Amino acid sequence: MTVANVKIKIFADGANVAEILEVAQNPLIKGFTTNPTLMFRSGVVDYEAFAREVLEQVTTLPVSFEVIADDFAEMSRQARRLASWGDNVLVKIPITNTHGNSCAPLIKELAADGLRLNVTALTTIGQVQSITDVLNPEVPMIVSVFAGRIADTGIDPIPVMDQSLKLLAPYPLAELLWASPREILNIVQATFVGCHIITVTNDLLAKLSSLDRDLETVSLDTVRMFYNDAVRSGLTL
Repeated sequence: MTVANVKIKIFADGANVAEILEVAQNPLIKGFTTNPTLMFRSGVVDYEAFAREVLEQVTTLPVSFEVIADDFAEMSRQARRLASWGDNVLVKIPITNTHGNSCAPLIKELAADGLRLNVTALTTIGQVQSITDVLNPEVPMIVSVFAGRIADTGIDPIPVMDQSLKLLAPYPLAELLWASPREILNIVQATFVGCHIITVTNDLLAKLSSLDRDLETVSLDTVRMFYNDAVRSGLTL
């Protein structure tokens, strides 16, 4: 695979407005996602001001903003408010609240009312199944399975993603998103599995050109790095 033939949709993941607007100029980027943790790390203190600044510039690509409540009634209120900020907004709803209670009933309610959702933080096939039971087949939805976090536990995420795709196959407006990638290999894996979307941080996006490098060049660059750093450090034997 090369950069030129990357077919999977790449969504940039972040909460720095300047970086979002810069990345929006990259034709490889097909959408944006963010979350409260990324917003915290970027120093966002005014949610609406942040979101509206992004939406003033990003007017056609999908942008996902997440609810920040733990109570289902408040989640519902926030979801409707977020959705009102732009036609290209997808509302992120976690698969459960912090007590482990399923958000499936809320997702069913919001989807039935026509809200475009990005259901987030899924890690199991059972959770994906619970979403297929409540989604609205006439309304677009993204199902974000955190493949990277699955892999962090020592479990191969590919069978989970493959089975998730099969569960979503009867619903053509539902897209599977490979979330929390750790390396460029994940883009290749997500593509071959058949995922519709993968999120990519700016750090990972900067490494995307590695797809065009051959391994002998990688080897030589590594040898040169070791040598040059030894010289710069003034090491002797």
